[in-house]
Parts: sequence; structure tokens; C-alpha cells
Amino acid sequence: MKKKILPVVLTLGMAMALTVPNAASYAASATDKIDQQLTQLKKQKAEAQQKANNAQNQITKVQSEKDQTTKDMNSLVNQVNEASKKLTQLNEQIDQVSDNLEANAKQLDEAAARVDSRDNMLKSRVRLMYMNGFVSYMDVVLSATSFSDFLNRIEALKSIVNQDKEILESNKKDKEMVTQKKAETEKQLDSVKALYAEADALRDDLQAKEKAKEVKIASLAKQERELEDISEESDKQITMLAKQEADLQAKKRAASNTKSPFTYAGGKLGYPLTVQAPITSDFVFRINPVTGKPENHKGIDLGAPKGTPILAAENGSVIYASWMNGYGNCVIIDHGNGLWTLYGHIMNDGIYVKVGDVVKRGDKIAGVGSTGQATGNHLHFEVRKNEVPTDPKPFLR
Repeated sequence: MKKKILPVVLTLGMAMALTVPNAASYAASATDKIDQQLTQLKKQKAEAQQKANNAQNQITKVQSEKDQTTKDMNSLVNQVNEASKKLTQLNEQIDQVSDNLEANAKQLDEAAARVDSRDNMLKSRVRLMYMNGFVSYMDVVLSATSFSDFLNRIEALKSIVNQDKEILESNKKDKEMVTQKKAETEKQLDSVKALYAEADALRDDLQAKEKAKEVKIASLAKQERELEDISEESDKQITMLAKQEADLQAKKRAASNTKSPFTYAGGKLGYPLTVQAPITSDFVFRINPVTGKPENHKGIDLGAPKGTPILAAENGSVIYASWMNGYGNCVIIDHGNGLWTLYGHIMNDGIYVKVGDVVKRGDKIAGVGSTGQATGNHLHFEVRKNEVPTDPKPFLR
């Protein structure tokens, strides 16, 4: 009986000796394969991150250019206001010159009428002299019948001579004034034409500048939207790659019989800061304070001073630790059972963990900052269930 058992035992021992190395070899092979997949995945994630960073850099550049253009628009508005004042002054000058033209035209008409009246009177006297025959002043004086009549005739002749002299002098002055007023009127007309041309040129220039600025702002806004779409798509791709990487890490742990870091099976999470902080923005639909656009705020903002330690809310594995679009510096931890926590707006050089690190609840993972789309120092804290953001408050109560 013993002779029969011995060969069987020997056979089983040899079989086990052969099987164990094969199992170890298979596990090593599976781990190597997963490592290759992880390496490829990290490369894809790095490319996606670079694409997101490039888009963010371009967004920053476009926003800066748009801000400058907006400042230029404000400057242009000031120019328009100044130009409006100048146009008002030009219109006042035009009105004044027009009034002067009307006054000159009236004076010209009156002077011309006086000249015509005097010319007609002089012509009438010449016509009478012609019809009645020429009588010299001497004949008039010598035909006086008495000394008194002689004196009267001399006074009458003086009066006629003075009147003729005054008529001629007045006509001379009026004709000179007519010539002068005509010259002034032509000059004023030229001035009015120049003022109108200046006003039209000023108005056209301002309209062209305003139109150009509006077109530029519209173009920059379009570029910004396109870049934000690229950046948002890159963030989605990065998150998807992080999920795939987390799944591969889980397979690797299973293949190498490594203990899982995931312990979350429900219940309350740990508070993500070393100090209690006020909620400065809730899990609500709101207007983004930086972009001014409506959005669903995917987490809660906890106002805290720069550098305040950020703590892991639960045991888990770090699946993301880098820059992410509006979040700025960001860390994502996978806690198992589809639960992730996200920590955003971390200060520069404030990420203290790396992808693949296993963390425990309460471990310090980062420091509060204001990177990304932030108006001040705070922690943006998200809870994602199967990658979908959910209100974090019930998990912290």
C-alpha cells in the first residue's frame, strides 16, 4: 500500500513544482503587459495634457488681447466723446458763420440797393440836365435879381454840390463795402465747407475705428470659444484616460496580489481642509465670476488662506495630479466603488502627491491657492459618482 502512495505523492509534487513557476510566470507576464499599457496610456495623457495646456495658453493670450481691445474700445469711447464735443463746436461755428453769411448777405443787399438808388438819382439829374440844356453854376449866380437872391442861389448851389459829393462818396464807400463783403462771404463759405468736411472726416474715422474694434472683439470672442471647446474636450479626454489608468492599476494590483487601497463602502467623507471654512459658492447653477458665463458649479468652494493644507477625504489612489483648464492645479483621487474626489485651484508648487500614489484619509495632498479660474484663494471640492459630479455637502455631514 505504501509503495502505491509514494509514486502518487511524487507525481503531485512534480506537478506542483511545474505549476507554481508557470503561474508566477503568467502573473509577471500580465503585469508586464499592463505596465506597457500604462506607459502607452501615460503617453496619451501627456499628449492630451500638452494639448490642453497649449489651448489654455492660447486662451490666456486671446483673453489678454481681448482685454486690450476692450481697453482700446474704452479709449475709443473717450475719443468719440471728445469728437462729439468737437462736432458740437464745429456745428456752433457753422451756425455762427451761417449767421454771419446771412448778415453779410443782408448788408450786401442793402448796400447794393443804396448804390442803385443813388445811381438812379444821379442818372435822373443828368437826364434832366440833358433835356433842359446845360446851365452853368455861373449863369445861375449872375442871373440873380438881388443881392439876397444872389446869396440864396450860392447857398443852393453849395447844397447841390455837397449833396452830389456825398452821394458820390457814399456810393464809393458802399461799392467798396460790397467788394469787401463779397470777399468775406466767399471766405466764410470756404470756411463752412472746410468745417463740414472736417466734421464728416472725423465722423467717418470714428465709425471706421469703432467698426474695426467691434469686428476684432467678435473675432477674439469666437477664437476664445473655439479654444475653450478644445480645452474642455482635452479635459474630458484626460479624465477618461485617468479612468483607464486607474482601471489598469487595479488590474495590476489584482495580478500581483497587491492589497487594494480602496476602502470606501459608503458613509461620511473626511473634511478636505485642516480648518473649517465657509462655503463661498455652492453646488448650484450660477454665473461664473471670472468668465461671466452661466454654468453648473460642479462642487463647493471653501474659502481659506493660501497654503492651507488640503487633506484626502478618504483612502484611495491618486489618478490625476496636474493642471486642468479652469480648475488650475488639480488632484483627483479614486476611492473605489465609482467614487472620486477632486481638489481644484491648488497653489503653484502646491501639489504634494503624484499619479499612482496611495493616500490615506486625512493625508496632506496639496495647499490652497487661486490658480485657474479663481477670484481668490479657496478650495474647489468635488465629489464624483461614476464620473458624474454630485453635491458634496451630504458626504461631509
